[in-house]
Amino acid sequence: MVSETPAPGQNIAIATVPNLRDVGGWQTSTGTVARGKLYRSAQFSALQGADAAAFAELGIRTVFDMRTEPERQEQPNIVPDGTNYVVIDVLKDASGAAPAQLIALLQNPKAAEEMLGDGKGVELFTGAYKQIVDLPSARSAYHDFYTALADEHILPAEYHCTTGKDRTGWGTAALLLLLGVSYDDVLTDYLLTNDQLLPTLKPVFDQFASIGGDPDLLLPVLGVQKEYLDTAEASMTAQYGDIETYFTKGLDIDEATIAKLREIYIEVA
Repeated sequence: MVSETPAPGQNIAIATVPNLRDVGGWQTSTGTVARGKLYRSAQFSALQGADAAAFAELGIRTVFDMRTEPERQEQPNIVPDGTNYVVIDVLKDASGAAPAQLIALLQNPKAAEEMLGDGKGVELFTGAYKQIVDLPSARSAYHDFYTALADEHILPAEYHCTTGKDRTGWGTAALLLLLGVSYDDVLTDYLLTNDQLLPTLKPVFDQFASIGGDPDLLLPVLGVQKEYLDTAEASMTAQYGDIETYFTKGLDIDEATIAKLREIYIEVA
């Protein structure tokens, strides 16, 4: 009996590496995104024991960390021995960027209410997604990221930010769009964070409530919404017209590198 190929976006159950999944499996205009080459996740500062062994079994050669320096200092990764660790700080140029403020907000209910209440959380994150497309540090970081991914010798690779949903989410979405995955499927993949990450964060919601915070305030912060990715896609399209021009003009990636990315990550039907 031939086993069925699992649907794309399936969660890889390693408790201390939340939101971990293979980027492959999605249909493109010419084939399928290759599996076993790219993985995305949240940060993994608590990786140890059986989880560390399970993570090592993925054979990851390179880890890309998209977090800011304060985030990395607050929760330093535990990376398997022999793994190449690369920092690509997407929000280095940002002042007060929402994705990088998560840790501070979780510890201060009053500040969270002031910053996120009355729908301000959604507004904050739509603004952050414009930064993820527009900031010089973001364009530089994604240039370095995708250029590195065009070298098969660094694979398999894993990349992440703090929760694996915003900087990681756009990094995944842009690559899948370049490979020819439909926007509907890209959005489906993006929204999987709500199914795969939020349940693991129940202790975070509970802790926030225990110090007097309203857990509902955290949903726009710790989850994702369609309008976030729509905002990034609209900003990219308004400035560059299409995804390939975003790569060539916005990220300064040459056509040869784009062709190599498609060669590596598309399994032609």
